[in-house]
Amino acid sequence: MDLNLRNAILSNVSDNNSEELEATIVDAIQNGEEKMLPGLGVFFEVLWQHSDNNDKQEMLKTLEQGVRQGQ
Repeated sequence: MDLNLRNAILSNVSDNNSEELEATIVDAIQNGEEKMLPGLGVFFEVLWQHSDNNDKQEMLKTLEQGVRQGQ
């Protein structure tokens, strides 16, 4: 079986609006289940690919601060 997890995740949320996407993200973070990490990774990949350099630098600053604080 050749399952492309990235495509499956994107297919599952392709019709979601911003509120539904936010609910998915919040739910994944609040539940803290590791099985949700691949989906969050795919979301981050999409965000990164559709961001300009200024947005990427801002994300990196925020990420650096969060990592240093332990979240």
